[in-house]
Amino acid sequence: MAHIIEQAKSGRATCRTCRKPIAKGELRFGEEVENQFAEGGETTYRWHHLPCAARSKTDELRATLATVEDVPVEQRAELEKLMAEADAKKPPPYPHADKAPTGRARCLGCGENIPKGEIRVAIEREIERGMMTTKGAGYLHPKCAAAFVEAGGMTHAELTEALRANTRDLSEEELERLFAEV
Repeated sequence: MAHIIEQAKSGRATCRTCRKPIAKGELRFGEEVENQFAEGGETTYRWHHLPCAARSKTDELRATLATVEDVPVEQRAELEKLMAEADAKKPPPYPHADKAPTGRARCLGCGENIPKGEIRVAIEREIERGMMTTKGAGYLHPKCAAAFVEAGGMTHAELTEALRANTRDLSEEELERLFAEV
């Protein structure tokens, strides 16, 4: 879908992020979505202030900014800063390793608790909730991770490469310990 950045034609649109009006003439981000009231797959836009979109729709805004030249350089710099801050708050992609913030998680491989502060491997798993299936995090001891993901089709080399690329908050010493156990 093609998202857009344009000047607001009137002051009637409301930002879908902060719920405040978007003033006439102000630059706004249009997130193209399928119109739920149309029958033929027509599309419509959900409007956002540019700073609001920088915080909540970073990937979409970044791609759209690359194709648009109407945004002033000063505003682009501010938007890049907001998008970088938002990206830093996002959890890393799966699989990644981190330290367990609590002692409540159970290892998917062996079923034992993962103690608070211990290094764990986070993977994406499907969670069944009644008639609905969602995706969420599942956790493994590093020693259980290789066998568990190999049963799912990922090789040991792919796991270590992904962990190296996606892990953010571990020291070099902790990373060495992680890879020794995996």
